[in-house]
Order: sequence, then structure tokens, then C-alpha cells
Amino acid sequence: MLKNSEPAGNGEEEDRSVPCKQVKVDVSDSMSALSFDSPTALFESLISPIKVETFFKEFWEQKPLLIQRDDPSVATYYQSLFRLSDLNRICLQGLYYGKDVNVCRCINGKKKVLNKDGKVHFLQLRKDFDQKRATIQFHQPQRFKDELWKIQEKLECYFGSLVGSNVYMTPAGSQGLPPHYDDVEVFILQLEGEKHWRLYSPTVPLAHEYSVEPEARIGTPTHDFILKPGDLLYFPRGTIHQAETPSGLAHSTHVTISTYQNNSWGDCLLDSLSGLVYDITKEDVALRTGIPRQMLMKVETPTAALRKLSGFLRTLADRLEDRKELLSSDMKKDFVMHRLPPYYMESGIDLLEPGIKFPTLDSIVKLQFKDHTVFTVGPDEDQSDEAPQKVIYIYHSLKNLRQTHMMGKDEETQVHGLRFPLSHLDALKQIWSGSAVPVEDLKLPTDEEKRNLVLSLWTECLINVL
Repeated sequence: MLKNSEPAGNGEEEDRSVPCKQVKVDVSDSMSALSFDSPTALFESLISPIKVETFFKEFWEQKPLLIQRDDPSVATYYQSLFRLSDLNRICLQGLYYGKDVNVCRCINGKKKVLNKDGKVHFLQLRKDFDQKRATIQFHQPQRFKDELWKIQEKLECYFGSLVGSNVYMTPAGSQGLPPHYDDVEVFILQLEGEKHWRLYSPTVPLAHEYSVEPEARIGTPTHDFILKPGDLLYFPRGTIHQAETPSGLAHSTHVTISTYQNNSWGDCLLDSLSGLVYDITKEDVALRTGIPRQMLMKVETPTAALRKLSGFLRTLADRLEDRKELLSSDMKKDFVMHRLPPYYMESGIDLLEPGIKFPTLDSIVKLQFKDHTVFTVGPDEDQSDEAPQKVIYIYHSLKNLRQTHMMGKDEETQVHGLRFPLSHLDALKQIWSGSAVPVEDLKLPTDEEKRNLVLSLWTECLINVL
């Protein structure tokens, strides 16, 4: 629910066939578990011993990375993230075929779905797993497994993008999915058993959609390897891949952690342009002149009209480069509405209750949960005038539901946050600097506005009173 700021009562052509980097890690210099000190520390430990700078310079959106770890402690930790046996308990909480679980098998290069109807029962799942050699695909396990919630919440802070996951459990000598590519950046953690992976050169680099690729089209593998517990594999969206559990061994369990879906410059441009055009049209009469008569009735857009549109686009580019004010962004709102809430299972903190200290004009306040908030601007949704005024929106994810994370967009999903007039921007920037700020020093003209601002933020648990 969005709240008003007034308190109640107070008013490229690169060679993608190059083999992925393979890193062997000895027991002596490996991590024993992931670090949760900060989002950066978490990601550093996830891809250790590869340095973050090296990863983004050489691998991110470019080529696969395979990290093989000969470390029993890491393997044990990975195994604790999810086991096939965990499904016995989770099924009791009410899972449904299609929504929560898919049962499938790749036969002759095609995916065969073996789902039943309705509610999932573990005994039936296990029967299909053992007798039909079917793969169990469990959607978004972070809804039930605290450690995955903890990992993915930190990764969402690190990437500034939604981070989902799926667990794949495949019996020996079987394959769940045909060769395909995804529209997400993928990090695969091998949890139980072994998995034989084959990667192929992309037919659509950095793909913007999921697609199955026939064997005849993908050619020979560029990478061929076995993942074992504790190993990590990264590959960019568009990378064609398939995987099977080797025969004669135990089942395989891996978790696929994915991010950066619809998070490209193209998506950002689409998101930014509509608001920019709206703003500049109000300022530039040329953009408010009508298009030629009957232009919409023509099969092709006339050359003169294309030339006119090109000129307007150049004008928009010039105005965008010189623009200093905030741009409206539905991407920001969508991200914060659907991401995970902060992980708090170990802290004992109630995120929905403000601190004990009440903010006054004499208080010193400091921002908290900065990684879980976004700024944007837009028309005042509560204003019924024909020309609504722009306001600042601060959205946060403190009250989001972990249980619905990445399970599809629900029309009833609420956005949580506050709305402020544009005149509050400088004061909000002071607080969002992350430093402790005396309330009386906030850049607002009246003491009442200063009090109302901090009280609104305190009520939403976004500031601490020191």
C-alpha cells in the first residue's frame, strides 16, 4: 500500500566457442561457506577464488565459467541448501503441479511433461522419479528454504535485479530437458550427485527469450564436463545447454539461480522513453502538433514522417543527456514490488514495527534498508486534475511476501512506500546519503515539514532514530 507523506493526524562478434574457464580449488584455500556480511561479500564468496573484477571483465555476458571445488566443507554446505528428501516435508505444506512442481523427461530430444492434476504428493513424485526416471523441477525453493532466501535476497541487493531459482532432481541415466537457451544469467550450484553438462555456442547471443533448439542445429559441444557437489557453473543468457545424470550413479540435485531477465539497455530505454516523451511534449509545442492526415491508414510510414520522427528522437536524446531531474521508471517499481523482503530469521527484528525512539526536531536520524528502497518520480496517482503534478515515490520491499516471490505477477500484489512533493527531493537525498542527519538540518523550509518527513519514514521503518 502506498502511503502519503502526511502522517495521520498531521496532515557483439566475439568467439563464444572458447572453452569456459575452469578453476580447480584446493581444500587449503577455499571457502568453508558463503559470507553474508554484505551483498558484495556474498557474491565474492560465491564465485571464489575468481575475483569480482575479473568475473565482470572476462565472463559476465560473455562466456561460461566453471569452478570445480575439491572441498568437502563447501560440498556439505551446498548439500544443505536442498536435498531430494526435503520435498517430503515441503509437500505437506501444499504444492501443486504446474505452479510449484513440474515432472518431466527428455525423450528423443523433446520434453515430455508427466504432471498429474492438482495437489502434489511426495509418494507419487518419488514413484515417477524412480519408475519413470522423471526429473522433478521445483519452482522457487527460496519460499521454503531459509538459506536460499538468505542467498537470493543478498544477490537481489547486489545485482539490483530479481533473482529466482529452480531445483532440478534427476535420477541416474536420465535427462529432464532438451537442449535450450534461457533469457537469464545463470549460476548453477551442484548440490547432490553428479551432472554431465554440455554447452554450445549461442545462436542468439544474450537472448531476450527462452527457446528450445533442435540437436541438428546446435552442432558439437563447446564445453563438456561433470559437475560435482560444491562446484559452480555460470553461463550467460542465450547459452545453449543440456545436462543429464550419468548412469550407474546416484541421482543429481542442482539449484539454478538466475537473474537479469528483461534487464537490458533495451528494456531500460523502453522504460525511460514514455515518461521522457510525456514530459518534453508538455514543454515543446512541436511535439504537440498533429501527425499528417490519414497517416495511420497507410501500409507504410511515409518517408517524410520517418524523417520527422528521427528528428524528434535526436531532440529527445539531446534533452535526455542534459536532464538532471529524476526519470520515471516502471522497472524500478516492478523490481521492488516483486523482490524478496530482507532476511531476518536470525536477527529477531520485526521489520514491520518502527523503532522505540520517536523522531522529533531534535533527533538525529539514519537511513536503514537502503538496499531495499528505490526512488522514482511520476504523476500523483491520487490527483484527479486533468494535468496531475509530479511527485516523488519511495518504494520499499520490507513488507513483501516471501511466499509469493517469483511466482508470477499477481494483480493483488501491493506496492509499499511513500509519496512526497518534489520540494522534498534535497532533504530526501540528505537522508539517502547514508550518513546520520540532524532533523533540524534537513533542507526544508519549515519545521513542520521536517517533522512530517522523518515521521513518515520512521513509520515505514526506513530510518533509525539515534
